[in-house]
Amino acid sequence: MSKAITFQVQPGGELHGEARVPGDKSISHRSIILGSIAEGVTHIRGFLEGEDALATLQAFRDMGVEIEGPEQGEVVVHGVGLHGLQAPKGPLDLGNSGTSMRLLSGLLAGQNFSVTLTGDASLSSRPMRRVITPLTRMGAKIEATEAGTAPLHIAGNGTLSGLSYAMPVASAQVKSCLLLAGLYADGVTSVIEPAPTRDHTERMLRGFQYPLQQQGSKVSIRGGGKLLATDIDVPGDISSAAFFLVGAAITPGSDVTLQHVGINPTRTGVIEILKLMGAGIDILNQRVIGGEPVADLRVRSRPLHGIDIPERLVPLAIDEFPVLFVAAACAEGETRLTGARELRVKESDRIQVMADGLQTLGIDARPTEDGMIIQSGMMAGGEVDSHGDHRIAMAFSIAGMHAREPVLIRNCANVNTSFPEFIELSRRLGLNIRVTEA
Repeated sequence: MSKAITFQVQPGGELHGEARVPGDKSISHRSIILGSIAEGVTHIRGFLEGEDALATLQAFRDMGVEIEGPEQGEVVVHGVGLHGLQAPKGPLDLGNSGTSMRLLSGLLAGQNFSVTLTGDASLSSRPMRRVITPLTRMGAKIEATEAGTAPLHIAGNGTLSGLSYAMPVASAQVKSCLLLAGLYADGVTSVIEPAPTRDHTERMLRGFQYPLQQQGSKVSIRGGGKLLATDIDVPGDISSAAFFLVGAAITPGSDVTLQHVGINPTRTGVIEILKLMGAGIDILNQRVIGGEPVADLRVRSRPLHGIDIPERLVPLAIDEFPVLFVAAACAEGETRLTGARELRVKESDRIQVMADGLQTLGIDARPTEDGMIIQSGMMAGGEVDSHGDHRIAMAFSIAGMHAREPVLIRNCANVNTSFPEFIELSRRLGLNIRVTEA
């Protein structure tokens, strides 16, 4: 059993300084996946050494791929080509990582060996029918539990057919899953999105010289090509940067610069939402590295005001809402979020868990079916439960600066899945946070 980890944050203080947040989790996963099935050797810098991305790395090692590292974010992947993976000796345990499970489902559906994907209790409760249904239509053989959850048994028969699929819910993981399956399918696989989602898979496939066609909201891939190894420099994860963007924005006197952050336009919803609320964020030193746009983000505190969050920005900020709810609690007036039902099926029900925690701290936060209505208010101290959700734990850590009394956050072990350096970096920038293990 992993240890129970509790964070305690003392109120007050300011955030100051410069920092580079860890590598982007989405890009770290995909660099291992595509590097493994490419021809040649892929060198990766800035790889996120969190448990989720390491679960993906271990899965490919278990399927016979030689991978060196990670050593200080450097990884060398000796690709085996599109058809070089080998059957693992046992189930692939993907821990807490929904990205690993959904993306690997697509990739493994096209193999000629069978495999079982498992995960921890949280991952085993997350919905997998959203990938099983379209993969089955492509000819995959996948068994799940009655509830459509892991463990997933994928009976690889090596025969998939291309599919044109209109996704019912905007999801980068489902899109990526089907594009990876499309590498192994006869003919063309097309995915039509109801709203834009992150496009790291498409950008990286092009980086590995695999052609894609993009027409409006439809992306298409033809099976049977090959990927050529490349070098990848993973930008800092904007989802990790978001905690300090909000922390500095809501804390008077703060001035923080976050270096080398990925500003992919499918991910910058958090910046746009904070700017609409009045945050002082400057985007400096913009450049493109390995197909991904990168910049330094400087944020200085300014009074925030409540807004109705535009629904078009919801898919572009879906992972950042826990800390955006904290920003809303500190913004004058009312903030309303709609169109974010997806938050209820993340590592926790992020709408309910954040509403419960904010209410515990004395904030008027009313959950709705697809969002939340938050009134600004004075934040008291208290004890909240992150329900093992890393982003909830970090969001309430930032909230603690604004509270009148200390804030205690329970069940924080999973912060290591996405942001192992969170405590060290937070302290360096000025957060008064203590960690206890039981």
